[in-house]
Amino acid sequence: MRLRLIPILITIAVSSTVLFGGWFVYRSVAMEDPLIEQVEAIDGVAEATVDIGRNHVDLYVQLTQDASLAAVYPEIEDAASMLNGRDVRIQLSEEADKELDAWWSKALFDVAQAMDTMQYSVIPKRLEELAREQGGNLHIVSEIDDKNVYITLQNEQSIKYIVLPRRPVIMGVWPNE
Repeated sequence: MRLRLIPILITIAVSSTVLFGGWFVYRSVAMEDPLIEQVEAIDGVAEATVDIGRNHVDLYVQLTQDASLAAVYPEIEDAASMLNGRDVRIQLSEEADKELDAWWSKALFDVAQAMDTMQYSVIPKRLEELAREQGGNLHIVSEIDDKNVYITLQNEQSIKYIVLPRRPVIMGVWPNE
């Protein structure tokens, strides 16, 4: 029995094209496009792009100038929950510059201390104090919900978004009950 090389190669090429082409179409039509449409429909989102990996999804989101980070971020998380079983990493596009990054590195110690001690009300006060000490026109918005602390730093030419996860209060068992 003699195998014919040309029909075997054609069969492999057609099978590969159908298999991988179908996979790319499925990924685009069933996963990427609906997620992008759902995220871009959120009020405050300017643009979204998706990079789907094997076990995770990177979601790049650009917010509008007047967007409330605390209002938009949970909605983005809800939209991303449609990708069951995959770790979704939300990355907010920002135009941070060296000045904002340097300012944030100075404020980071105070914010980290407040986060560790769960004294979240200290964060806005301390950030405003540090902004006054620096001078200039740094606009700070700090918001909180049950999952995260949201900080938006903005000066004339750039913006920086920070999302810090909160640790939930762990209830212990009372010793005498």
